[in-house]
Amino acid sequence: MKKRIGTSMIGLIVLGVFAMGVFIVPGYDTAAACNWGTPGGQGYAPQRRLPQEGTAFGAPSMTKEQAHDLIARHVKKLNPNLVIGPIKDAGNYYAADIMTKDEKIVERLIVDKQTGSLMAEF
Repeated sequence: MKKRIGTSMIGLIVLGVFAMGVFIVPGYDTAAACNWGTPGGQGYAPQRRLPQEGTAFGAPSMTKEQAHDLIARHVKKLNPNLVIGPIKDAGNYYAADIMTKDEKIVERLIVDKQTGSLMAEF
């Protein structure tokens, strides 16, 4: 019986040392590491920027040439035999047809003007 109690005590001591090393020694709380509970949610929400001239979201719009370069790099990685058709301004994004050399449309790609995100249009 005494042997079991001694073994249990050693187990509790080892567990206590482990818990102290994991929770107490680092000295921080997991929630505090993510700014949990701070006013305004600044740990999770993007901070608002002052709008710049000519844009709605505070970031300059992408030009047609920049969109063409972005699409060209993407197409070159996938298949260098494809060509890019004319780029059309469609409001918040640019749209371009990706075609084969004999002008068959393979896909239409769109580029968001504000973020530069490249997406396939369905």
